Formats: sequence, C-alpha cells, structure tokens
Amino acid sequence: MCNLYSITTNQAAIIALFRVMNRYVGNLPPMPGVFPDYPAPVVRNAGAEREMVMMRWGMPPPPRAGGNPVTNIRNTTSPHWRGWLKPENRCLVPANSFAEYAPEPNPATGKKDVVWFALNDDRPLFAFGGIWTEFKGDRGIKSKPAPGPHLVYGFLTHHAERDR
Repeated sequence: MCNLYSITTNQAAIIALFRVMNRYVGNLPPMPGVFPDYPAPVVRNAGAEREMVMMRWGMPPPPRAGGNPVTNIRNTTSPHWRGWLKPENRCLVPANSFAEYAPEPNPATGKKDVVWFALNDDRPLFAFGGIWTEFKGDRGIKSKPAPGPHLVYGFLTHHAERDR
C-alpha cells in the first residue's frame, strides 16, 4: 500500500459504525490526504468501551533498521512487532479510500500515477486493522521536531501478490 489514504466521513458515522463511546478528536474535518506522520482518528479499546483518539501514522522502526517510522506492518512474525500484537494495542483506522502507485509510468509524464481504491464509487467507510503505541521520542521534520510523547499507529497489511 502506498503511504496515502483518506478519511472524509464525519464523526457521527465513525462513532455509529465502530460503536465508539468516547471521542477525543475535537472537530474532525474531512481529511482527503493522510500521509505518514499526519495525525488521524484511530479507534481503540479503552477497558470495556471503544474510544476515538488522534494518533500519528507510523510506528517505531526496528532498531537495526532505523530510518523512518513504519506505516505498513507486513511481517508480524518479527520479534519487533510481537509486543504490540496483543489485544490492548490493536486498533481500527477509519478510512474511505487508499492510494497505490500505478504499476507502470504514465507515458505522458514518465511518472507513476496515483490510483485511488475504495469499496465502491460512493467511498463508504471501512477500517484498516492496526496496532498502536505511545512513542516517547521526537516526531516531525528534523528542523522542527515535535517532542514526545506521541500516540502512533500502523496498518497491519500483507505483501501484494506482485511482491511475492
């Protein structure tokens, strides 16, 4: 999956579909483009209830890998992810569509086009399964880091058939 999705459904629809009891997202405007490290609404368990909170997209990478936060977690057998796969760290990430790059470059531009996918043309609400944690380090750009702690999440995905 490309590192881009949208959530344009209103809070009432998210609350109804996912049976959210508490919400801590403030005013939730449509988000036609959610990129890595952007804050977005996430639904998680809070005791016997569900709550919706804003989190930043991207989990801490494995220490040896370093680099950028991980948005799409494919290898759930890795020891790095094992602690976050427990029920208390699972979450749902509401979305209306997600993007992938086209497999071949556009002949007119020489670049791969962004192609959007949704459940149907009405772009109904759905959710990605994910995991979340609290990250105590800095996030954001190096010239203007945002000090932690931050609530962060990542999608649980699978390798695309073409990647196998």
